[in-house]
Amino acid sequence: MSVSTAALDPSVCAPLPVLGQDVTVPLVTGGEVTYAALDYAASAPALQRVWDDVAAYAPYYGSVHRGAGYLSQLSTDLFENSRRTVAEFLGCRPEDQVVFTRSTTDSLNLLAAAIPANCQVFVYETEHHASLLPWRDAQVTYLNAPRTPGQAVETLERALADREPYGPALVCVTGASNVTGELWPVRELAAAAHAHGARIVLDAAQLAPHHPVDIAELDVDWVAFSGHKLYAPFGSGVLAGRADWLRAAEPYLAGGGASRKVARRADGGVDVDWHTTAARHEAGSPNVIGVYSIASACKALTEAGFDNLVAREQELVSRVREGLAEVPEVQVLSLFGDDAPRVGVISFVVRGWNSSHFAAALSAEYGIGVRDGLFCAHPLVRTLLGSDPQDPGECGAPEAEPGERSLNAIRVSFGAGTPDEHIDRFLRAVTELVREGAQWKYRTEDGRCVPDRGEAPQV
Repeated sequence: MSVSTAALDPSVCAPLPVLGQDVTVPLVTGGEVTYAALDYAASAPALQRVWDDVAAYAPYYGSVHRGAGYLSQLSTDLFENSRRTVAEFLGCRPEDQVVFTRSTTDSLNLLAAAIPANCQVFVYETEHHASLLPWRDAQVTYLNAPRTPGQAVETLERALADREPYGPALVCVTGASNVTGELWPVRELAAAAHAHGARIVLDAAQLAPHHPVDIAELDVDWVAFSGHKLYAPFGSGVLAGRADWLRAAEPYLAGGGASRKVARRADGGVDVDWHTTAARHEAGSPNVIGVYSIASACKALTEAGFDNLVAREQELVSRVREGLAEVPEVQVLSLFGDDAPRVGVISFVVRGWNSSHFAAALSAEYGIGVRDGLFCAHPLVRTLLGSDPQDPGECGAPEAEPGERSLNAIRVSFGAGTPDEHIDRFLRAVTELVREGAQWKYRTEDGRCVPDRGEAPQV
């Protein structure tokens, strides 16, 4: 998979309008500043277009699939049209299903519940926990972190060739790392999986917001992603792909909507005829607004011109990497090397700094929101930091005082709504903190590094 290098058209490559662009936050040193949201990899701000679409629909909200009233029928049409929009956005094949879930995590747990008995699952240790951990009832082979895309393919091919017995198998792989932003060789991995009789699911949580995802072109069997990373709020996700395993599995949740017919038996029991469509795994009243917001985001990204969005983001990636390279104390984390293509997700550590302390200073003194920790990818971050697998560390900040070494990193992430000024402020802040130190004193409170409000600024 390659990143577009198409020439930028300045008339169409301005940042997309997002909510929160004018929010101001207080600085511990005094005054206020417009908030720089550089934590897109956790949750991207909602597109203004999405919010406007949802607001326009909200007065017409109704329960789907069950009502004869006008609003219910309108909501049902909107819900199913959203399914078609997402299918088109993902390049789904005619026979594929689009199942709406709560998140990427929910999507992959749904698939884990649907895999056949005795299925073998192959997953790299570099995965986010959402794709590393759901396979509890399967025979799982964890693959070591590769150091090149080619090595990733070779590692998978060897593991698949060695598997015994030769039954159903599934490969789970990320499209873009939530730690390094590096793109994985998805098409090549899919070819390797299929050559050995296995299927493949793509965790596109970090890929879909930054780069077009086409199921047919990549030749993957399923794709999972979250709306809240795709500029859509309200807690919805998608699992899209082959229908056969989903159709054969027991419903993910048992309840209304998943069943076509329920009847009492003479012996007092209940017979259930389950749906074979996506409804089989969508029991209960669905998150109509969340689903519509995903569809709206898909339309907005498509209409804005994804190639132009990718090209602009690549300029931002280059600026951030070049700026960080000018600070010798900064070490950018990478699995595949400096030349690997990546999306707008970059993690780093700063020599002499506790990462939680550094992130806290960026927030308190510059109004910049980044993330610190292990990013729910503990094995990968430990590998990148060269630490012992048993070293302490958590998704959030560890119990370490400012200045103490900690097993965590800092992550800056950005996307279609990021203004140039936020990138400039971030790079300036990194340089000033490294060269001049923090202006304020900090302490650890409930596992987080926070400004010490009882202390005067450092001189």
